[in-house]
Amino acid sequence: MEKSGSLFRNRRLESFLNTSSNPTVKEAPKVLVKEEAGQRPRASATADVYVDDDGWLPTLISVVRIVVCFVSMMFTTFIWALIMILLLPWPYERVRQGNVYGHVTGRMLMWILGNPIKIEGAEFSNERAIYICNHASPIDIFLIMWLTPTGTVGIAKKEIIWYPLFGQLYVLANHLRIDRSNPTLAIASMKEAARAVVRNNLSLIIFPEGTRSKNGRLLPFKKALLIPFITQQPHLQGFVHLALQSRLPIVPMVFTGTHRAWRKGGLHVRPAPITVKYLEPIPTHDWTADKIDEYLKMMQDLYVKHLPESQRPLPSETPRISSKS
Repeated sequence: MEKSGSLFRNRRLESFLNTSSNPTVKEAPKVLVKEEAGQRPRASATADVYVDDDGWLPTLISVVRIVVCFVSMMFTTFIWALIMILLLPWPYERVRQGNVYGHVTGRMLMWILGNPIKIEGAEFSNERAIYICNHASPIDIFLIMWLTPTGTVGIAKKEIIWYPLFGQLYVLANHLRIDRSNPTLAIASMKEAARAVVRNNLSLIIFPEGTRSKNGRLLPFKKALLIPFITQQPHLQGFVHLALQSRLPIVPMVFTGTHRAWRKGGLHVRPAPITVKYLEPIPTHDWTADKIDEYLKMMQDLYVKHLPESQRPLPSETPRISSKS
């Protein structure tokens, strides 16, 4: 089943989404640059820029794509909610079906949006691990739904059950929830979540920045955990704490270009190229609690190394470890 899940996510990527999953690809993804005002954009293989085309026709097409995405997502959510109800006696199978929902829905939404995608490091895409990724666009959500392996769970506040339809599907899919009513209960819930991950051979997905970047540039990694998919409210313990408790390796996923494709606070999706790069898993079996800041800095530096210049922090904004929750 694990192999079939991986094949489901990666097979026919080139034909379906104009994607390459070859980890050794050296060429830069094409970007669109205007030759002159009023002319149609042309392709450039080297520029780290993307110039918007905000004419009425691209804007109208973007609105149509977003509406189709919303309607399509509601349809698949309803279908999988029915499947989950039938699988109530089998909790782990519900986790797997939740991932299948994500693979189908995320891939479908990216196809509707139409952005060219390149995938690198696909050989690391089916590890049992803690997956982390930079976050600068709603598109990041679609990508992690599609590209994280079968057996991956998110962690959300227990109140998520009140989110219409999606919240109920989240609970039915047996994803993890924690009690944030007070710090003691929150910490206990996080520890229990880590034990559940180990006990059921699951993976996790986390945004280490703790919020979405407004301009695509990397933000400081936080010691507090961001709930993926649902909210920008962090918890008391972050991915390093979860790694210390679970001893799972960490697989960084580096997203490039999503901030240009769909900007924070906007409703205009642009045909900017996107790259998803899986980095080699980082073992955590020998990590110790007294070096948490060092591990966070190491992970931040790794992202800075692999991000393009346009997404690296400015010299005056070099990421520092954040302990804020």
